[in-house]
Amino acid sequence: MSQHTLCADISATMIPAGTVLTLPAGTSVFITQSLGGNVTVRTDQGLFRIAAEDVGAIAGYTPAENATPTAGSGGSGGSEGFSEERVWEALRSCFDPEIPVNIVDLGLIYDLAVEPGTAGGNRIEVKMTLTAQGCGMGPVIAEDARKKIAALPAVEEARVYIVWDPVWNPRMISPAGRKALGLE
Repeated sequence: MSQHTLCADISATMIPAGTVLTLPAGTSVFITQSLGGNVTVRTDQGLFRIAAEDVGAIAGYTPAENATPTAGSGGSGGSEGFSEERVWEALRSCFDPEIPVNIVDLGLIYDLAVEPGTAGGNRIEVKMTLTAQGCGMGPVIAEDARKKIAALPAVEEARVYIVWDPVWNPRMISPAGRKALGLE
């Protein structure tokens, strides 16, 4: 964990409640996780997720070169550069802010559907779950996934739904995820 100070007021999401609060400039933060472009920090008030677009307010913090994946140019029209694998790659760049494993390897993605859109691009629908039904971070994680999919070339619409059937359990974690968590 590295200690930093915020150089500007920023909005941050409290973990696990999902409540958005303002962390004032001068707040001391300890970075606990920096994956997928977002940063998880610990403060005297608890754990918070700072969105990728606000990490510049963390004085002295430089994101790793691969921390923010480049998803593509976004927008609709044509299918150049689009593939279902690119959608899976975008999903692999999304993380639960408390767990250092992407949502695909955590076993949270239950379904991915790609259909032709009305403007020549693609409509993407994802069904995902969470590790716990009461997690307030679910909408935040789902929106992160939706934004990253929507930024892909030839995606004209992206929707991510949170579902509860089947109920998630640790056996759904992929072998790579289990290894990353030290479970194997």
